[in-house]
Amino acid sequence: MAGEVGRKGRPFFALGYAIIGRIGQPVIGKHRRRLLAHASGQVVEIGAGTGLNFRYYPSSVARVLASEPDPYMLKRLRNASRRAAVLIGVVDATAESLPLDDASADTVVATLMLCSVEDPVASLGEAWRVLKPHGRLLFFEHVRSVDPKLAANQDRRAKSWGRLAGGCRPNRDTEASIRMAGFEVEEIDHFDVKGSKTTRPHILGVARKPAEQAVLASDP
Repeated sequence: MAGEVGRKGRPFFALGYAIIGRIGQPVIGKHRRRLLAHASGQVVEIGAGTGLNFRYYPSSVARVLASEPDPYMLKRLRNASRRAAVLIGVVDATAESLPLDDASADTVVATLMLCSVEDPVASLGEAWRVLKPHGRLLFFEHVRSVDPKLAANQDRRAKSWGRLAGGCRPNRDTEASIRMAGFEVEEIDHFDVKGSKTTRPHILGVARKPAEQAVLASDP
């Protein structure tokens, strides 16, 4: 969810996100750790929120550029970056418009934020643009359930949940969006995280930008 809710920001949501993130670290932290074990080289983390991923980046990472548009999240993000064991830069930017050159990143990280971006297609397109050929997208997201009853409940609660949770959409089929963006999904795990039924189903995985498609995408 990571603060992709507009430039004005939401101070109480940022505080709540930080508190809930710390409380949930024993459960969610293990998933962050196993995902970020795949990170290497120049990393771009989109919708980085309050920096809950920072402690899990391995030594194979040269540098992390963490983007976040919410000013209240940004303040916490910058504080977290100064305590991190890896080199981290922070930039005020949305996932849909990253101030980075084409093919400049080895890894793009998206954790629990593609649910709340205004335009997931544009966000994934930006991830594709900044990745080098063979670069990897690491994703950990809650998604629309394959259980019809739970999916219907997610649909019913989408608007009210979004108002409560900083613009989060609980019923997005993020795996389909990743594949439609042109990424090749190399590894994916489907599992439930205990808590709200609205955001129970999760996916975690690694997707790659194929070199041949990257060349075709750049043709006139």
